Amino acid sequence: MLTTIREKAQGAFAWIILITICVPFALWGIQNYIDTAKEMPVASVGDKDFYQRDVTKAYEQYAQNFRGMTIDEQLLKSQALDKLIKDEVLLQYTHDEGLVTTDASAREFIKTLPYFQTDGKFDEQRYKSLLTSQRMSSGEFVNKIKSALIMEQFQRSIIDSSFATPYAIEAFFKIQNQQREVDYVSVPLEKTATQPAEPEIAAYYQQHQDVFKAPEQISVEYVELALEHLAKNITVTDDKLRAYYEEQKEQYTKPEQRKISHILFAVNSKTDDKAALAKALKAQEELKSKEFSVLASEISDDKLTAKKGGDLGLFIVGGMEKSFEDAASALKQGEVSKPVKSSFGYHLIKVTELVSSEVKSFETVKDELTKSYQKAQAENAFYEAGEKLTELSYENPDSLQSVSEALSLSVKKTELFTKDKGEGVTAEQKIREMAFSDEVLKGSNSTPVELGEDRLVVLRLLEHKPSTVRDLNSVKQEIIVAMGNEQSKQKTLDKANKIKQQLLAGESLQKIAADYKLTIQQAPNLTRNKPGALSEQVVDAIFKAAKPQSGKPTVIVVPLPAGEQVVASLKKVTPGVMSDDDKKQLDLARKNLGKAFGQAEFNATLASLQANADVTVRPQQPRQ
Repeated sequence: MLTTIREKAQGAFAWIILITICVPFALWGIQNYIDTAKEMPVASVGDKDFYQRDVTKAYEQYAQNFRGMTIDEQLLKSQALDKLIKDEVLLQYTHDEGLVTTDASAREFIKTLPYFQTDGKFDEQRYKSLLTSQRMSSGEFVNKIKSALIMEQFQRSIIDSSFATPYAIEAFFKIQNQQREVDYVSVPLEKTATQPAEPEIAAYYQQHQDVFKAPEQISVEYVELALEHLAKNITVTDDKLRAYYEEQKEQYTKPEQRKISHILFAVNSKTDDKAALAKALKAQEELKSKEFSVLASEISDDKLTAKKGGDLGLFIVGGMEKSFEDAASALKQGEVSKPVKSSFGYHLIKVTELVSSEVKSFETVKDELTKSYQKAQAENAFYEAGEKLTELSYENPDSLQSVSEALSLSVKKTELFTKDKGEGVTAEQKIREMAFSDEVLKGSNSTPVELGEDRLVVLRLLEHKPSTVRDLNSVKQEIIVAMGNEQSKQKTLDKANKIKQQLLAGESLQKIAADYKLTIQQAPNLTRNKPGALSEQVVDAIFKAAKPQSGKPTVIVVPLPAGEQVVASLKKVTPGVMSDDDKKQLDLARKNLGKAFGQAEFNATLASLQANADVTVRPQQPRQ
C-alpha cells in the first residue's frame, strides 16, 4: 500500500475505540491501472475496467493483513474486489469534484516512503529500479501518488471534522466501565464410548468430503537472484580493501571508556548557588588529605551514589549535561575537576578508570572487511540485474531460459508443496502465495518475489495436482474420532441447555449445581477490562447479553473451543462511571471517539457514492 494513516490510541478505553475504527484508506498497488490484454473485465466502475490481474494483485495485497490467520480464500478475494471498487469510486468522485495536489507534494511524499530509502535516505537508484520492476515510469507513479493523496485528503476532511459531544463521551464510559454481576457453572465435556456403525461412517464421509480432501499441490521451477551470490564474484585487491578500511575505520574502533565518580553539591530551596559553590571549593581543599570516595560518602548530596563512594559507572557521552560531559572528557585518570555547574548544582568529578580507544588492525578484520566490501560493491549490480530479471521474465512469459542465460542463473526445481507448507525456498510464505496465484497457475512466469532486500525469485509452474478427496478407508479412523467429538460436544450442549431451561423455570443455581455435581463460580463486579478467571469469549457474551428484567436473571450458554459449555446467570447490571484515570484522559477519549464517528461517517459516504456509481461486477469462473 502506498499510504497509510496511523493514529495511536492509549489508555484503558483505547481497545474498544480501535475495534470501531476501520483500517484507514489506502490506494491499491501500482499495477491497478496498467492495461491488460483484450479479455473480459472482472469489474467496471464507469469507464474504468478491472481485469483478473488487477483483482489478483489486490487480493495478494489485501491478504497480507490476514497472514497467519485461517480465513476463507474466496471471502478474502470478494473483500479485496470490493475494496478495489470502493477505491476507484472514490478516485473518480474526487477527480470529478476537482480536488488536486501538486507534483512537488507527491514527490516529497515519495521521498518519505521507506520502500525507496537506503539507510534512512531517499535512494534515487533504488527508486528507479523498483519502478522498472513494476514496468512504470516515474511520471506515472507520481500521478498514482497524487491520486492517493487526493483521496486521502477527502477522507481526512470528513474524519478530522467529526467530534464527540460530552453526552457521547459520558455514554461511552457508562458502557465501557459497566459492571455486571454473574454466577456461572462450567459444564465439562461429556465423554462418549459409542462406536459408530459402518453405514453411519459412510454417511458422515459423504456429508463431509470437503474435510477429507488431500490439499492442492504444485511444484515449480525458479531462478533466484541473490546479492550474496553477486558479491562473491566481486574482485578484491589489497589497495581497494585498504581504502575501504579507512572509510569504515569507525566501525572497527572501540571508543575510549572512562569510569567516573562525583560529589554533588545541590542547589535547592535550602542551598543557593553561592553557598553550593562555596561547599564545592571547600571539599576540593579537603581532597588534598582525604580519599575522594570517603568524602563523597560523607558529604555528597547524591545519596544514591554516595553509598558507593560517588561511583557513576562508565561515562557515556549524551547521557549527561554538556558542561558535565566536557569536564569529564578532559580529565586524566585519577584527576579531579574544578567545581562544574549543572542544573542540579555543582559537581567535583574524578576519573577512576580509563581505557584508551582501540582500533582493530587491517589484518585482523580483513576477512570481515572483504565480505562487507563485496556486498557494498555488488548492490548496484544487484539492482541492475533485478531490472533485467523483471524485463526478461515479463517479455518471455513462457520460459525461464532467457532469464537463466542472460543472468547466468541456474533454473532450480522444487518438490510438490501445498499452500500451507513447503521446504527450502517454498518454506517462504511469499513464495507459496505467488506459486498458487492465478498468474502462475495459468502458466506464466511470476512477477519477481522479493525475499528481504537482497533476494529476488521468479517462479514458473512445473506440476499441478488439484485437491482430491481421500478414499474412505484412509480416513476411517479420523471419521470415528470426529464423530465421537461431535457426539461429546452435542451431549455437553444438551446438558447446558437443560440447565438453562431449569434456571429459566425458576430453579436455583445452587440446587442444579448440586444435582449435576458442578461448582458455582461468582463474578460480582465483572468489567470488560478485568475478566478475572473468565475467558475473553465468555466475557464478551456476558456483556452482549440483555439486562435482567423484572428481577429475573438473564441466562446464557457460551461454548468453549474444546467443547465445554459455560452457563451464566446474569443477575445485575450497574452503569459505569468515569474514574479519576478516565478523567485525566478525556482529551484522548474525545479525540478517539471523534475519529470513530468520523470513520463511520466516511464509510457511509463511500457506501452512498458506490450506490450511485455505475458499477458492474461480472461473475468469476471458479478455478479448475
